[in-house]
Parts: sequence; structure tokens; C-alpha cells
Amino acid sequence: MDTFLLLSFIHQFFEMEDEVEREYRRRLSARRRRMYCRRLCRGRPARAHHYCIINATVPVLQRYFADEDTRPDFRLGREAIQQLLVALKTERQHGWGPTLETLVFLFWIASGSAYRVVSRAFDVPLPSVHRIVHRMVDEVVAVLPQFVRLPCVEDLQVVGEGFARLAHHQAFSKAAGAIDDCHIRIKCPGGPDGQDFCNRKLFPSVVLQAVCDHQGRFIDIFVGYPGSVDDAGILKNSPIYTRGTYPPPGYFILADGGSPCLQEPMALITPYKRPVRGMAEQRFNYHHSRGRSIIERAFGVLKTRFRSIFLEALEVHPKFVPKVVTACVILHNICVGVGDDLPPEDAALEEVNQPPAAHEGGGESERGAAWRAALVNEVSALAVAPLDYDYFAQP
Repeated sequence: MDTFLLLSFIHQFFEMEDEVEREYRRRLSARRRRMYCRRLCRGRPARAHHYCIINATVPVLQRYFADEDTRPDFRLGREAIQQLLVALKTERQHGWGPTLETLVFLFWIASGSAYRVVSRAFDVPLPSVHRIVHRMVDEVVAVLPQFVRLPCVEDLQVVGEGFARLAHHQAFSKAAGAIDDCHIRIKCPGGPDGQDFCNRKLFPSVVLQAVCDHQGRFIDIFVGYPGSVDDAGILKNSPIYTRGTYPPPGYFILADGGSPCLQEPMALITPYKRPVRGMAEQRFNYHHSRGRSIIERAFGVLKTRFRSIFLEALEVHPKFVPKVVTACVILHNICVGVGDDLPPEDAALEEVNQPPAAHEGGGESERGAAWRAALVNEVSALAVAPLDYDYFAQP
């Protein structure tokens, strides 16, 4: 009995000693954090009041604080980053601070790196990086209506004139946008539904359907359908089709052969299928292709700017993919709005990374085909010469 009491006393003694040791380490760690915080705040009282603000000595942040070009690390210029910070309007009394969290998110979305790599680059704990990325993605997606919106009636004339210049013909002055699909490669999810994400090129993907204006700015997006769904199926389930409110009467959207030629519930003008039957149809397809190519260039710029997201398998949960893609689209529109072009070494990749041509689709409506035929006649019509035109003058 005495031996049992002695062992129990010894056990309690060691437990108390361990508790004292843990408390000592906790206080020592807190003291080190306070000392580190004071070092950060020294000389920068207005910038850092807590350890959770920005550590400017981290190498990846030196480019940002030294007023250098931020595009190599964050894929966005300084003006675009500032506009993003203004749009988010995140005033927090806790956390790592809005600026650092935004830079962590931009570094992750620009590099496509694992959370562990971002954690080491910023000297931020791994769980914090995971929380920051997911919280920032939600905050960026929340400002979608500010940057991805359909043009108003007053802006449609400007958009139509822009497409007329792109197509090199006034017959396309009523174009209100160009639509196409883009496949985002993902890591194949497990389970019986994993095969639904395999597209016709036999790799798992999620489809992004987007409409852009004459400047390559996205005005409508619909993302989330698995890659096995064809273009026409995605179109008929998208809000822009089911609502039928855009484009307004008299305007149309340029689409490729993977979509049907329609007038209702939304006006879509597609090229003639091969083989074309005459010079008029061939001439129309030429001008149509020049006008619609802006959506391919927009996808090319988007893929080049965030190539780690769009050109490699995105290793996140499939339910998180649409949010990440939506955030990339918003950042793209911010860059287009401020004139943030890609660096010269990346601009050459735009033409290389064009999305593959869509397969031919069907389901044309008679009214859509009639509208397209009227455009063909307008394209093929000869320009009316003025009455005083000198036919004998040298060109």
C-alpha cells in the first residue's frame, strides 16, 4: 500500500513538473512574439501595430514594399492590386491584415503552389495560409457584380462599334458580345461521379462559359459544369440563356460552331458549317471569325496571366474550383480596366495558349438562320459610291 502511494505521488510530481514546463514555454513564446512585434513596429508605427500585420523582411514582400514591378510574383501590377484592395474594403481588427492576406492570396493564385510552399514563402503558418486563401476567394467572389456585369443600353453602341472594327465590317455593329467555352483541367475526383468530369479530350475538367465585350473584358460567366457536358448543353442551362434578357432586341452575340444559331431566347449568330456553299458565306465566316476571335484572345490572356491555374491540373476540391476560376476572371477584368498588360516575356504566350476550336453544333432555329442570312447579304452588298465619285482617278 505504501508503494502504491509512493508511485502515485511520484506520478503527480512529474505531471506538475510537466505543467510548469509547458507554462514556461508558453510564456517564453509569448515574450518572443512581443519582442518580434516590437522589432516589426520599430520605424513603422503606422504600418504595423501587431505581429499579424506585414513582415516586410520576407523576401517575397520586398518587391512589393520596394515599389518594384509586382507582376513577376503576383501577376498583377501595383495599380491593379490597389484597386482590388479598395474594392474589398476589408477593415479587420484581427487576423494578418488585409494587405498581407491579399498578397498571400495573389501569390497562391499566381503560382498555383501548394499551401505549404506559400507558408514557407511568407513565413506564415500552414493553417493560416489555408484559411487566408479560402476567405480571400470568398471575398473576391463577393465583389463579382462590380467587375463582371452586362453593359447597359447606353454602352451597347460603343460595344457594337468595337465589334464592327474587329470584324472589319459594319454589319457587325449590332454585336453585343462574343461567347465561348474554356476547359479548366482539374485533379480527377474520386467516386462513381469522377468520370463525369472527363471531357472529349479524355482529361478531367470543369467548363467555363464566358461572354466578353470588344475589349476582352468578361461581361458574363457561368462555371461549374463537368467537362463531359457539351457546349450546347451548358449554354441551355446557363442563366444568360434561361433568362433571355441579354442581348436586348436588335442585338446578337457571336458564337462558334459548337452553339446553335438562334434568335430566341437569346440571339446567337454562328458561322456557316463547312463546307461553305459560296463566296458570300465564306466572306461572312471570315468577318465573323475576326469579330469572335476577341473571346479567344481574352481566354488566352486569362490563361497566360494565371497559367498555373489554367494550364496545370488544379489540385483543389471540385466544389472550390468555380470560386477560384471566378476570382481569376475578376482579377482579369481589373487588369483590363486599369490597362495592366502582361510582361513582355509572357505576352508572346497569348497566341500559343489559344483554346481548342469547338466541335460543330446543331439545333439552329429558322429565325436565327434568317437573321444570319440577312447579315450575309449585308456583308456581300457593294458599298454605295457617292454621286461625284471619280472612277478614273488613280487609287
